[in-house]
Amino acid sequence: MRALVVRRYGPPEVLELQQVADAQAKAGEVLIRVKAVGVNFADLLQRMGIYPGVPKPPFIPGLEIAGVVERTVEGARPGEGEPLKPGDAVMALTQFNAYAEWAAVPAAQVYRLPAGMTFADGAAIPVNYLTAYHSMFTMGNLRPGDRILIHGAAGGVGIAAVQLARAKGLVIFGTAGPAKQEYLRKIGVDHAIDYEKSDFVQIVRKFAPEGIEMVMDPIGGKSFGRSYKCLGPAGRLVVYGFSAASGPDGKRSWLRGLTALLQTPRFHPLKLMGQSVSVIGVNLGKIQSRSGLLRMELDELFQLYSAGKIKPVIGKTFPLEQGAAAHQYIHERKNIGKVLLSVR
Repeated sequence: MRALVVRRYGPPEVLELQQVADAQAKAGEVLIRVKAVGVNFADLLQRMGIYPGVPKPPFIPGLEIAGVVERTVEGARPGEGEPLKPGDAVMALTQFNAYAEWAAVPAAQVYRLPAGMTFADGAAIPVNYLTAYHSMFTMGNLRPGDRILIHGAAGGVGIAAVQLARAKGLVIFGTAGPAKQEYLRKIGVDHAIDYEKSDFVQIVRKFAPEGIEMVMDPIGGKSFGRSYKCLGPAGRLVVYGFSAASGPDGKRSWLRGLTALLQTPRFHPLKLMGQSVSVIGVNLGKIQSRSGLLRMELDELFQLYSAGKIKPVIGKTFPLEQGAAAHQYIHERKNIGKVLLSVR
């Protein structure tokens, strides 16, 4: 089968299209013929060798796919419902091995696509929408009228969070670059913030002097500390990424990473208690063992999708062989919404 392989840790050019051994499903797994692959910032960190648990090269990166069940192996049952069968249209969380024509995935991490959902939407939902939903409503317990600041609000997780916030009646602050401000207002961000020209802490405090209920921050470094300053009593800071360690060139820089790490604040438990705030870490890869929880969250997302309240925004789709270009596109912050790879 064809697959994009990380030959060595490094910039996007280390991704190489190769012929590799066909994926083989083991007991309890499902073999999926891949139609679309979601590209996430986590994939870029995998390629650079700075993602938690990343394998040593050579390896196939990627975390989410949509496609068609080719065959199942004995014991391959989803968490609930009818057994999967060949021909079923599905999405799946893969834990690496997504950038390929075939993928073998534990059945508990495979979910049937609702009627009418395209493979593109199926590949765009799992990582982005589960990250946002789990952060905001499972861990964050946000209620209608609560206020949320979403960093990178024009990106994949950002747009998912904006759509969910609108569906649940939240007041939305969102940051993005100057070229994306009009887009933020178009999708329903109440307070669009140009992070290049404005101090987001000042703007949040202008409209909410007592502080807000949640900030979602995938940036890291000094951004964590500034986001923390936006919180009021019962506020939650959600950290789910560390993009400050990566530059627009896509190269791994120990200096950049070390600088961001040194700028990361330490949150003392007594201080958190005294201010009655929370810091929540979200890593979707660590939640995959909680298949029942993820299935419950996806069921809610499917209902919102069917009701027209959420829908992935596909910014750009690249063919599988242009995976390096897809990674560079995200490094340069050009994307609005989700970037996909199509597999033919």
